[in-house]
Amino acid sequence: MGTRSTIAIENADGTVTGIYCHWDGYTSNNGVILQENYTTESSVRELIALGDLSSLGETVGVKTNFNNAAKGQCVAYGRDRGDKDTEAASYDTYANFLDVMGQEYDYLFVPGKGWTVRFFSGRDNTELPLSEAIAKEAETEAA
Repeated sequence: MGTRSTIAIENADGTVTGIYCHWDGYTSNNGVILQENYTTESSVRELIALGDLSSLGETVGVKTNFNNAAKGQCVAYGRDRGDKDTEAASYDTYANFLDVMGQEYDYLFVPGKGWTVRFFSGRDNTELPLSEAIAKEAETEAA
């Protein structure tokens, strides 16, 4: 079963544009990948331009075999499997974006500020800086 997540960016006008990612949404995987590899507005926009993802990789990569993807790159439903209607979606507010998704983790990049994450599945829906959430999860796993 997938650990679903969303990956979004706040636009200059306050709207939000984002995508869905099916696999490995937890902070120790997708969170770490985002924090370490998608650190600029341009890299986040390039990622989101792929549309919905099966899995997040350290690089956007190139068109690949959906069922046997190149290691370390994103696997996108549209680019790699040819699915339709997988493009990034834009919403007036972040809350509106979250209302239409059904995921456990929501990642938001705010240019000039960086990444935050919200947890849903069994958590208190608190928004945290991503670096703080990664550190807390690592402490919990070590205990």
